[in-house]
Amino acid sequence: MYPLVLDLADDGIPVTVTCRVLGLLQAGLLQVVRRPGQPAGLGRRTPDQRRAVDIHHDDPEFGYRFITDELADQGVRASRNRVNRLCMSQRLWSVHSRKRGLNRKPGPPVHEDLVQREFTAAEPNQLWLTDITEHPTAEGKLYFCAVQDACSKRIVGYAIDERMTAQLAVTALRTAVARRQPTGLVVVHSDRGSQFRARSFRAVLTAAGLQGSMGRVASAGDNAAMESWHALLQKNVLDRRRWRTRDELHAAIVFWTEHTYNRRRRQRALGKLTPIEYELAFTAPQAAIAA
Repeated sequence: MYPLVLDLADDGIPVTVTCRVLGLLQAGLLQVVRRPGQPAGLGRRTPDQRRAVDIHHDDPEFGYRFITDELADQGVRASRNRVNRLCMSQRLWSVHSRKRGLNRKPGPPVHEDLVQREFTAAEPNQLWLTDITEHPTAEGKLYFCAVQDACSKRIVGYAIDERMTAQLAVTALRTAVARRQPTGLVVVHSDRGSQFRARSFRAVLTAAGLQGSMGRVASAGDNAAMESWHALLQKNVLDRRRWRTRDELHAAIVFWTEHTYNRRRRQRALGKLTPIEYELAFTAPQAAIAA
């Protein structure tokens, strides 16, 4: 946790405050920053280390080989051996290469839980819920990230890709923002997956004026609404047949989401209206009053 304290200190957050919140001793931080026989500041990350950490946070599937390629694309010249040593020093491993029994803990949350399992909203564009699901095909897995409006239950944004990276969540959120163009404060609730803790995802939240929210680790109930929606998708699309190609499954997910779920599937919680009908019924009286 001490490298996190140093990173937050670089962002202007006092070390005393961070240590108090995380329950850490400042004496332990001094041992990281200054080791016997070494100059002060040696415990801080170098610019190359920070770049590697950012790359790994955005794409947890990346091992040192992919990180080497990404660093080269950013103009950093380094051999694979050097990047491998750098990644080992920062404990950066691809999620595919992690060995069992190491008891790796998930990263700390970057947002508080502002929802507290209340997956309802009085108006559209007040609370968005998001999560990622996966399904196998003969070509390999396909990953689907959806963003749902808690008021109308409508899927307002999504992204589909063959890799589960931070860019998948970023694209889904950008799609939702482009479609809805919210003007007020919108809370975006997710689990503590690395894709939603990535700096690129947080940058989109900040740029769009959205407020992030996160549930607890290994607590499906903290994002139960999206878990329920993914179960519905699993039952109606994913498990209906064996999928030969990713393109087949991609087309089926898009058709069911846009045509069947948003436009045709009526829900008792919405007064037996579809998500789009509910939004139209909700906004029509307001439009009439404004006119």
